[in-house]
Amino acid sequence: MSKRKPTRAVRIGKVQVGAGAPIVVQSMCATKTTDIDATVAQVHQLEEAGAGVVRIAVDNPKEAAALKEIRAQTTATLSVDLQENYKVANQVAPHVDKIRYNPGHLHHIEKRKTIPEKVAWLVDVAREHDVAIRIGVNCGSVAPAFLEKYPGDQMEALVQSTLYHCQLMEDLQYERFVVSLKDSDPAKVVEANTRFSQARPDVPLHLGVTEAGLPPDGVIKSRIAFEKLLANGVGDTIRVSLTLPNERKHEEVSAGFSILNDTQNGRFISVPDFGKGLNIISCPSCSRVENEKFVELAQEVKAMSAYAKQHDITIAVMGCRVNGPGETDDADLGLWCGPTTVNLKKKSVKLGHFKYDVVLDRLKDEIDRLIAERQLEATTGHTPPS
Repeated sequence: MSKRKPTRAVRIGKVQVGAGAPIVVQSMCATKTTDIDATVAQVHQLEEAGAGVVRIAVDNPKEAAALKEIRAQTTATLSVDLQENYKVANQVAPHVDKIRYNPGHLHHIEKRKTIPEKVAWLVDVAREHDVAIRIGVNCGSVAPAFLEKYPGDQMEALVQSTLYHCQLMEDLQYERFVVSLKDSDPAKVVEANTRFSQARPDVPLHLGVTEAGLPPDGVIKSRIAFEKLLANGVGDTIRVSLTLPNERKHEEVSAGFSILNDTQNGRFISVPDFGKGLNIISCPSCSRVENEKFVELAQEVKAMSAYAKQHDITIAVMGCRVNGPGETDDADLGLWCGPTTVNLKKKSVKLGHFKYDVVLDRLKDEIDRLIAERQLEATTGHTPPS
């Protein structure tokens, strides 16, 4: 493994990231944040498994109030995911060690304020409460301004958006931040993080394959990306994102340590055909999930669609309104799970919403239709009308 990139040190509570410190394995609670007992128990579960940082999602004042009590019951290093509501930062910052915001979500609220104004406010909050910041950029929610600036080149938009927010931080003389650039495609994760690290080798990187899906495929996807990046000295902290029931959430942590151990000892996997054929992506189970049936549905989709494994079809199963609308757009077929119904999509086109107990049959119809369309196209050279 190559020598680690000489990133600067960033303190996250009692944990140091970067500057040659041991690579930190992270995970995220899947419990409802307002269920204080369950969330505290899961924080302890993940910490005992070895998670150096545990992330919790907070989206409103009620969840922020619960976080205060969670903090009182644990000494774990806590990070908070601000989701789409960056304005709760001042309510949660007193109780955590790091806040994560997504640059692609800042435009949703307070539209009269500029992005630099919003980032300046976040930095003020972070300084006041002695917390670190993660700039977390995702492929499915790149800031619209950068998609417009780099039309047809999502990768460049992703990287440039990240670099822009780094510059905003440094213009404010704030350097206590880390960065993540995530995608559901391991190859894109490698490309994005490689390009960013070449431009900014000093900034610590949090590695992750978003929506990696169910094990074992989700672990393999993460391993493919992490092996290549870590072997080239890129990466200071990692998270393996898996679709798991709550009682198995610690498996993200053990998978992370297994990948680190193998990579550091020169043990690499060889999966030349991985990425071809049927590809099921699903977001990690977390507190944003609006119906606990999401995990079960993801498992059922994987089992039902196995007959199509020889076909290059990507099916995305997303568990909430944060990931659902945008991060199913690139999949051939997407399921966005709401509280009582599942939204079915073909690329960005909505096909309707269906009850949990009937959507699987409707999805199978769409898989069969897609296979038939592609077979007809291969035979005749004509693409059938949608």
